[in-house]
Amino acid sequence: MRRRTFLQLSSAAVGTGVDALADAPLPMATLGKSGLKVSRICVGGHHMATHGEQEGIRIIQRAVDLGVNFFDSAAKYHNGGSDEIYGKALEGGRRQKVLLMSKAQLRDAAGAMNQLENTLRRMKTDYLDLWQCHEVSTQEEVDRIFGPKGALESFVKAKKEGKVRHIGFTGHHDPAVHQRLLDGFDGWETVQHPVNLIDPHYLSFINSVLPNIRRKGLGLIAMKTNGMGSIGRARIATIPECLRFAWSQDVDTVVSGVETVAQLEENVAVLRSFKPMSKPEISSMLERTKKGPYGSSVEGYKRKTQGASSRSHRDGEPLQA
Repeated sequence: MRRRTFLQLSSAAVGTGVDALADAPLPMATLGKSGLKVSRICVGGHHMATHGEQEGIRIIQRAVDLGVNFFDSAAKYHNGGSDEIYGKALEGGRRQKVLLMSKAQLRDAAGAMNQLENTLRRMKTDYLDLWQCHEVSTQEEVDRIFGPKGALESFVKAKKEGKVRHIGFTGHHDPAVHQRLLDGFDGWETVQHPVNLIDPHYLSFINSVLPNIRRKGLGLIAMKTNGMGSIGRARIATIPECLRFAWSQDVDTVVSGVETVAQLEENVAVLRSFKPMSKPEISSMLERTKKGPYGSSVEGYKRKTQGASSRSHRDGEPLQA
C-alpha cells in the first residue's frame, strides 16, 4: 500500500488540517552541543527529490513558508541531484533562513573532502551548518574513518576551515557501530539513527545508544520513523502514530521523508498539534507492536542476526544483538 493511501486511511488521527494550524508556532529544539536551533521536523533529502526537481523545489520552499528551518541532504542522494535541488530552491535569500545538513559516505580523507566540495558547489553555498559521516554500517568502516588518512581527518579540517559549522555521523545498521563511533572521538556534535515504535524489539538504538548520546550532550536526529515505509505498509501503525512516538522519545528533531507538498503539510500538521505520549501510552504502544511483525523483515536496513532474514518475529522474544 502506498504512503498516500495509508495517510488517507489515517487522516482522522491528524485532527485538524495544516491551514487551521498555520498560525501556531512550529516547535523548535536545541540540537545538543551544536547549539543549533532547529525545527522539530527536518525535510528528508532523498524523498523530496523522488518526483523530480520541480516537486523537490516546491517541497523545500513550502517547508520554509511553514516554518521548517532544518533540511537534510547527502552526496549520494540521486547522485548529487538532491544537493542541486537545494541550490536552486534556496536562491533569492532563502539560504540565510535555513540550516543545511549534508553527508559524505566515503571513508577516506580525500574522498570525503571531495564530496564536501562538490556538495557546496551544488548547493551554491560557502558552508554547511552540519556535515555528517553518512550511513556507517560496519566496524571495518569505523577502522577506516578513524585510521590514517581516514574521513575523520577531513571532518575535523573542514570544521576548522569554516566549510562546515558542526559535524556528526549517521547510521541505521548496527547500534554497536554507533557506540564505537561515540567512544572513539569526542568531537562529534550530532548523531542520527532510527527511532520508531518497533525499534525497541530488535537491535534497538533507542534502548542502547540513545541514552549514551544524550549523556554526552550530543544532538539527536531521529530517522526511519516509519521504517522506510515498511511500518505503514505492514499496517503496524499510522503515520501520525509513528511521528508522535518518535517525538515522544528523547530526540531533538525528526527527519521526515515526504514526496509531495501535501505529505509535507500533513506531517507539519501533526507536529503543530503534537502532545508527548505519556509513559503508559508508550508502554501500551510497545506492547502492541511487540506482537509483530518486527525485526529485519520490517527494518530491512538493520544488521541481520542468525535466522533473522527468514523470520517475521511475530512470536517469542526479540532477537538480541
